[in-house]
Formats: sequence, structure tokens, C-alpha cells
Amino acid sequence: MAFVLDTAGIPVHERVEAVHTAMMYASAPCHVVHENPGGPVYARMEVWDLGDANVFTQRSSGIRLVRTAKLARQDAMPVIALSVQQRGTGRLEQGDRRELTPPGELLGVDLSGSYDYCWSGDGAAGCVQIPLDRLGLPVDVIRPALGNLHASPLYRLVTSHIGQLARDPARITTDPAAATVAAATIDLCRALLASVGRAGPHTRQALADTLLTRVRAYVRNHLTDPGLSPATIAAAHNISLRHLYKLCAQADLSLEQWIISERLRGARHELLRTAARPRPIAAIARSWGFRDPTHFTRRFQARYGTTPGQFRRTSAEARESDTMH
Repeated sequence: MAFVLDTAGIPVHERVEAVHTAMMYASAPCHVVHENPGGPVYARMEVWDLGDANVFTQRSSGIRLVRTAKLARQDAMPVIALSVQQRGTGRLEQGDRRELTPPGELLGVDLSGSYDYCWSGDGAAGCVQIPLDRLGLPVDVIRPALGNLHASPLYRLVTSHIGQLARDPARITTDPAAATVAAATIDLCRALLASVGRAGPHTRQALADTLLTRVRAYVRNHLTDPGLSPATIAAAHNISLRHLYKLCAQADLSLEQWIISERLRGARHELLRTAARPRPIAAIARSWGFRDPTHFTRRFQARYGTTPGQFRRTSAEARESDTMH
């Protein structure tokens, strides 16, 4: 289920009120202050359900969101947001924290508390919003960690994961595997927060519980790396190759075959995306880790029942037919 606001279809004089109303639904209730309320105010917001969490994306003209202590006291369910800045620089004040978040970086916000967040000019961000009780961590572990996410060795992994969710939440949240993605997302966020600061029982347990999830996320982030292998995966997670294979066996997962399957899916998506502007199939195969185009074609046909060339031609014809109608 999705909620979408796009002010492009709303009269200019009604946009300020529309954005305020939408923000009350999309995230924590707060006061919305526009940088230039008399100027070209615009916004696009989307909220997509993702299991027990949701994905919230926003692009807008300069905006400031002020959540007062009074508003914070009205919430019954504490929620956090882990947000990747996409455009502009985000500025957060929460408690003693003062943070600037440039594009591509991750910001943690306790939405159940008071805060002051803004950006100037054209800005955008995408976040995952998760109720605290779904993280399985004490509040006194979660809240201090939000202000020190860079200290986690999982910072880049989780930043990349949330960034990918925010780039195409419609496709990801409506995919048949959305439930698996939702569980993995909460697991990764839990591990991120637990791994900030001093190691303790919560850190060790969270990292142990989420090891396979982290392995899967790492693989998905490195599918186009021709050097990806079980050995590099094990080294990245500071475990032995034997431990890695044991972990996969316990989950009834053939690591090598799963990697090939994920690469095929990525190549298929690229063939579909570039159907109107063909790129050499051999180049696509190489970019997804297949050094031998013949091997790629054979694997692709076995998986999808058609060759890459036939699939792309059919996709292009279907797109052209849709355009004509």
C-alpha cells in the first residue's frame, strides 16, 4: 500500500497546506516551515509499506520540519528513521546533536523525540522508518547509536541498502520477495545500531543473528564486481571460508548458484531497461560478472527460457506497442 503526494497537480495557493497535511501522515507530526512560502513551493512524498517498517521518500523545495516536545509527548509508539540524503544537505538538531548530512550519507533520527530538521533549496531524502519494538534492542542502546552511526563497520553496507530501497520503493515493496526484504532491512538496521560504540552482549548477539543477512546484502552490493567470490565474502565478514559455507548450508543456500541467480536477475533488468537503447549483450554480461558471453547466454536461457537477444527484442517490441497505444 502506498501514499503519494505530488504538488504538481495541486494549485499553487493550496500547496503549503497540502504538504503540512501529508507530513502528518507520512512521518512524525511536526510543524512544517517552507523556506520561501510565497515562492515556488513543491514537493513529492511517497510512503510505501515494507513489512513492519515503511519507506518514506521526499523531494521538495527548501523545508524545515520542527517537532516540539509537546508534539513528541503525543506519540504512543516510538519510531526511528534511518535516512539517506539524496539531494542537498540535511541539517539536524536533536538534543545535543548538530549534524550536517551531505548527499550519499546516512542520518539517524529518533522520531519519537523533538527535533529540528531542514534543507535549503532543492533537496531530497529517502528513509526507512522502524518502530523501536521491532529492533529487539534496548532503548539505551538505540538512541545513543543514532548520533554515531559512522562508528559502525556496517555503516556503508546499510547506507547502500537504504539508498537502494529509496531509489525504487514501488518496485521493491510490490515484489513477491518484499517480505524477505523487509525482514532483512530490519535485521541490518538492528545490527548497525548494535555495532555502534562498545562491544557488548547485544552487539555480539545482533551480529551473530544477522550474519547471513549481512552476507546477502554484501553480495547484492558487489554483484558487478568480477572479483566477488566466497573467499572475498568470507574475508569481508572476518570469518573463515568453512564458516561461510556452514552458514549457507544451514540456510539451505548454495552460495555460488545464488550469486549466479542474482547476477542473471540484474542482467535481465538491465536488458529490460536498455531495450530501447541497446548495449552490447557481451558488455552487459561482463558488467554482471560473466566473463564468457556464451556461458551467460546458456545460463540466461536455462533460467528464463529465452536467449538474452530474444528477450531484449521482445521487450522492445512490447514497449513500442504500449507507446503506440
